[in-house]
Amino acid sequence: MEALPKTCDTKAIEARWSREWIDRGLFHGRVEAPGAPYCIVIPPPNVTGILHMGHALNNTLQDVLVRWRRMQGRNAVWIPGTDHAGIATQNVVERALKAEGLTRDDLGREAFLERVWDWRAHYGGTITRQLRRLGASCDWDRERFTMDEGLSRAVREVFVRLYRKGLVYRGQYIINWCPRCGTALSDEESEHRPVRGKLYHIRYPVEGAGRTFVTVATTRPETLLGDVALAVNPRDERFQKLGRRTVRLPILDRPLAVIRDDFVDPAFGTGVVKVTPAHDPNDFEMARRHGLEPVDILTPDGRMNAAAGPYEGLDRFACRKRILADLEAQGLLEKVEDHAHAVGHCYRCDAVVEPRLSPQWFVKMAPLARPAIEAVRDGRIRFVPERWTKVYLEWMENIRDWCISRQIWWGHRIPVFTCEACAHEWAAVQPPAVCPECRAERVRQDEDVLDTWFSSWLWPFSVHGWPEQTPELACYYPTDTLVTAPEIIFFWVARMIMAGFEFMDDIPFSRVYIHGTVRAADGRKMSKSLGNAIDPLDVIEKTSADALRFSLLMLASTGQDVYLSDEKFELGRNFGTKVWNAARYLQQHGPPPAPEAAGDAPLDADEQHLLARLHDTIAACTDHLERFRFNDYALAVYEFIWHDYCDWFVEYSKDILYGDDAARRGRTLARMHGVFADALRLLHPAMPFLTEELWHAMGYGGAGESLVTAPWPEALDEAARQDALGIDPARVAYVEARRELVRAARTLRADYSLPPARAAEFIVRPGAESAAEALRADTDSIVKAIRASRLRIEPDFTPPQPMPCAVTRLGTVYMSVEGLIDVDAERRKLRGALEKAAADLDRTARKLQNEDFLRKAPAAVVARAEQRKAALEQQQARLQRLLEALGEEASS
Repeated sequence: MEALPKTCDTKAIEARWSREWIDRGLFHGRVEAPGAPYCIVIPPPNVTGILHMGHALNNTLQDVLVRWRRMQGRNAVWIPGTDHAGIATQNVVERALKAEGLTRDDLGREAFLERVWDWRAHYGGTITRQLRRLGASCDWDRERFTMDEGLSRAVREVFVRLYRKGLVYRGQYIINWCPRCGTALSDEESEHRPVRGKLYHIRYPVEGAGRTFVTVATTRPETLLGDVALAVNPRDERFQKLGRRTVRLPILDRPLAVIRDDFVDPAFGTGVVKVTPAHDPNDFEMARRHGLEPVDILTPDGRMNAAAGPYEGLDRFACRKRILADLEAQGLLEKVEDHAHAVGHCYRCDAVVEPRLSPQWFVKMAPLARPAIEAVRDGRIRFVPERWTKVYLEWMENIRDWCISRQIWWGHRIPVFTCEACAHEWAAVQPPAVCPECRAERVRQDEDVLDTWFSSWLWPFSVHGWPEQTPELACYYPTDTLVTAPEIIFFWVARMIMAGFEFMDDIPFSRVYIHGTVRAADGRKMSKSLGNAIDPLDVIEKTSADALRFSLLMLASTGQDVYLSDEKFELGRNFGTKVWNAARYLQQHGPPPAPEAAGDAPLDADEQHLLARLHDTIAACTDHLERFRFNDYALAVYEFIWHDYCDWFVEYSKDILYGDDAARRGRTLARMHGVFADALRLLHPAMPFLTEELWHAMGYGGAGESLVTAPWPEALDEAARQDALGIDPARVAYVEARRELVRAARTLRADYSLPPARAAEFIVRPGAESAAEALRADTDSIVKAIRASRLRIEPDFTPPQPMPCAVTRLGTVYMSVEGLIDVDAERRKLRGALEKAAADLDRTARKLQNEDFLRKAPAAVVARAEQRKAALEQQQARLQRLLEALGEEASS
């Protein structure tokens, strides 16, 4: 047993055990290892990423599950890796080039890709190093990268199979286009968010009708340059007189037909819509129905092209300003209204996305979705919390084809080849030397790369070597649990399920745990741009990795958002200190006695209660982890160690361990060590560094045995506890009731602000004779616990005047304040506090009755106001009770 210093050097402990665990291969899974396989694949963070609180939460939850299952004897493996993050990584490298005065075009494709690989070699491992600091027990020998050779082969194999089945096709459709990144985006990558914009009412002159106009409302006036028609609803009688008239396009004076289409909503705007098929998905479909040719007015970087006439070369937003000024000068801008609407933004660079007609590659998703829908409906895959099942099914049942091509250079290049001699097109896993049709050597590969998510959707099986049928694939697929955030259910979770069925003919995982979003204390999402982000590495430096992990767990209520502030990490640090001091207390009394030192002597009531609570806690922790109730797991082990073990049993043990009865001292110490060892096992998944350090310092386990692989404790039910340990439920219940009485007496002292040095007289009126006998036997320990000058057990006690009191299971406890407080002064203080509480409650209640406040305030602010109202109501009731105990009606 190593003597523990007074304070815990968390940095040294974390560094030591991180090295030790990895050097000994304790996280490495082997297919031939005993135990049922348990596999989790990490949601691969971007290679550009650094650890943020969302990562810290997500990976702490995964690590808890993997460490727990490993301790249960499962053949547990957690596969780490990173995503090549096509757009994000290319942007990072292009910014570095810009600082050198270069562009990617200056370098050319191959030289640019060499720069990206160099960047990845220097900086790409940052986040995985940070995950190790967090304590992530990943199988680091199996770390993968979505652009490594094995995964790249899997990507090409999948594309070719889908291509040959006719599930991949190339088409000219409206897609989401990011002018900043210069690439197409999928629907999920275009994040729509509310914007306070404008609705512009523009007059279109009717040809041959003098000063007659048709007014059209639009949010994007610059796109009128691409109009090919106006449209009205065929049942809208307001526009029947237009007949087959032609209108003139403002500015460019191009003739436009007026078409009739059921898509037009007569209630929106003026009831007339402009048809701009190259820049609006609905207009594109309408134009196809009516045989209209699109007019594309934008360049890939968001500038106006030659079709825009006098506006050619202008940025799209500069064009908007210019065209509005020109319309107003010509009397064609009728009015401008405020208009709130949703606008797509690039998920990577935040630029406003443009709907744009473009030739792209797509995957037909409906055939892939069918088995993935059934797997969730029939329960083979279960979402936790259950509410996400509906979200998943609604999206899958209305799924649209997936745009998978991107106009960037970093990524998996699309393996489609075209013969320049005979124009034959085909897909191949390996680059061909010649055309398979005409044997010509002039073969050109498609320039585009695949969406980053096209590699990520294969992750559960590609990391195990697919398409090769490896032992790892046979052992660890399907995986067990996926832990992820709600924002990538569509990006990633749904697509992995579809890929699992298409390429493995099986589910990729059986349970999907969706955790909440990390938010600041005011309810806003944490982000660097808002300046409210808390850096988890700073928290680790100030507290410890264990403090960070445990605090996050305590706050991670199932599927609910996590609200953080710097102060909340004190919870984890303080708990770690409590555990450390409990170990030091045990060490003060010598090394752990051999288990047989406990002997055959029966357990006293407090020992029975401690062991009963231990087995209750083991059962609770196991159940909570089975059901992904991480905060309940953390709370259960916290309550047991802090309160049952430290607050109660350590205090109880002091008379014994400092006493003269050596035999009893040995028995009690042996039992305390046994319980503490089990407590460390329970706590290990949450606080691995601290528990491993104490496990060895206390001399627990065999020679060199790590807590990583120590067995998870097993709970005994009540009958087994009686048979094996001699635990009497009645005696356990009595100790619990006695503690309730002590807590009630301590609360009475606190209510009247009695300092610890001031002893008070207490009287208990027991509810039964058995309670009276037990309390008399325990009088000395109770007196000490409640700092009483005297404790009287009086079955027939009737207070001569109002006295502070509390009702407990063992009876009513009274506290005499005579000579301890100035009753009149106490009444005045309580009346003042009651008046203030009533005023605060009134203000808070009026705020919650204010419709304006309820409508405009963030949900988190409203929730805090409701919590404050409830707390003030409780405070008011308590103050009234205290006044009444001093013989005064509160209302007076």
